[in-house]
Amino acid sequence: MKIIEGGLAAPHAKIAIVISRFNSFINEQLLAGAIDTLKRTGQISDDNITVVRVPGAVELPLITKRVAASNKFDAIVALGCVIRGGTPHFELVINECNKGLAQVSLDYSIPVAFGVLSTDSIDQAIERAGTKMGNKGSEAALSALEMVNVMAELG
Repeated sequence: MKIIEGGLAAPHAKIAIVISRFNSFINEQLLAGAIDTLKRTGQISDDNITVVRVPGAVELPLITKRVAASNKFDAIVALGCVIRGGTPHFELVINECNKGLAQVSLDYSIPVAFGVLSTDSIDQAIERAGTKMGNKGSEAALSALEMVNVMAELG
């Protein structure tokens, strides 16, 4: 039986992080977690990490698509945070963001790690940005690293 699974070290991988500015007090913690994971676990140098900032979560898919189309990167980590408010706007934004990022991955055959929080409250967002629920930016980076290696194994 042959099993294909990726390791986490990918020292030669080029990774783009596309991050939303909206809710930056949360997103900057996600970014710090992602970069730390890419560098310490993935063994990726600063020169192979590119950060692209966009206004909000709804803009993530378009810029992620442009990044993917450049063919300069082995994986993309999308980071952001959408916190539920009193209107249905929350669900529209997170659904379109999720759908758009998934489509980019399929259209360009590049791993797009989903590190966009969708929470009911600021407290939940804080918990997922580096406190008791871990750091979802770090988790997205781990996913990107593993996918880079799985893609390399598959050729």
